[in-house]
Amino acid sequence: MPRDRRGAIDPTPAPTARSSVVAKLLVAIGGLLVSLLLLEGLLRVYLLLHTVYDVEMTRYALLAKQASPNPHIGHVHKPNVDATLMNVPVHINADGLRDVDHPIPHGDRYRIAILGDSFTFGWGVKQSDTFAARLEAWLNERYPTEVINFGTGNYNSEQEVNLFLEKGLKYHPDKVVVFYFINDAEPTVPHHSGGFLYHSRLVTFVWSKIHALLSDYGDEIHNYKGYYADLYRPDSAGWKNTRDALLQLRDLCRERGIALQVVLIPDLHELHEYPFADEHRLIASFLRDNGVPVLDLAPLFKDYPEPTQLWVSADDAHANALGHELIAKYALDFIAQKNPTPQMNTDEHR
Repeated sequence: MPRDRRGAIDPTPAPTARSSVVAKLLVAIGGLLVSLLLLEGLLRVYLLLHTVYDVEMTRYALLAKQASPNPHIGHVHKPNVDATLMNVPVHINADGLRDVDHPIPHGDRYRIAILGDSFTFGWGVKQSDTFAARLEAWLNERYPTEVINFGTGNYNSEQEVNLFLEKGLKYHPDKVVVFYFINDAEPTVPHHSGGFLYHSRLVTFVWSKIHALLSDYGDEIHNYKGYYADLYRPDSAGWKNTRDALLQLRDLCRERGIALQVVLIPDLHELHEYPFADEHRLIASFLRDNGVPVLDLAPLFKDYPEPTQLWVSADDAHANALGHELIAKYALDFIAQKNPTPQMNTDEHR
């Protein structure tokens, strides 16, 4: 050991020892980075043959979304985007909608604007298989109808209504139909473009597996049932914003002579003993008490034998083509009414 001028042992490591520690640390960090890059590459090869819901949702955000200057909207679709997501083609039109381009002038067809989240967007199904497209086809058998789909992934009610205010009013629809899902009472969060980690398939994949474990096996607060129920606490900011947005939409539609309806889409995990019956009754009662016709589809799905047969994939409970067909079938007569009244409600879980 080196000694100082008084002969005492100098505890300071020799330069060569310090360099050795730094070199070992750099080698370890380098090895870790190489291993992570290798895992990232192997996972990307794996994903060429396998579809993972959360990875596809991240790709959706990166390829098809952009920030909105309106904080009540957060994000919108990029116009004129074509992508393949969940193994199906997705086309975003010039107005940022997953739909064909619609002329602004109102023709002689009855025009319906449909608002909603990823269910309405048609996540995981072809555009022609969405309930919006099916409703348009079936309604045209009764009277000339045009359906414009404003559904956008990861939207809540506040975002849906504000998107309609920003983009929908110019189409002068005869009717607005809100397709409401249980998580539409989530608070609006600012859009973020991510960063390096947001582009990593490995980070998304690991987060997805952790999130799935918490959702399925977590305690009452962290699993999806507790999370959804918690959205509807009386003091929940998201539920308050949802009510305010729906009332704003109701008042606007009344002022402009636009019919308004709401359809409640069930969560497709458990249908026979529906776990969110109380929340659906709360939502339906709020709408009915405020003069908005509402149809709850959950009772119509309760006898479906195997919910997973309606899922896009084993890890994705969005409705598949059959699920969309059933949603359109069950909602058809309700939406076909041109002059709906608040009494036209189905909100009791039998």
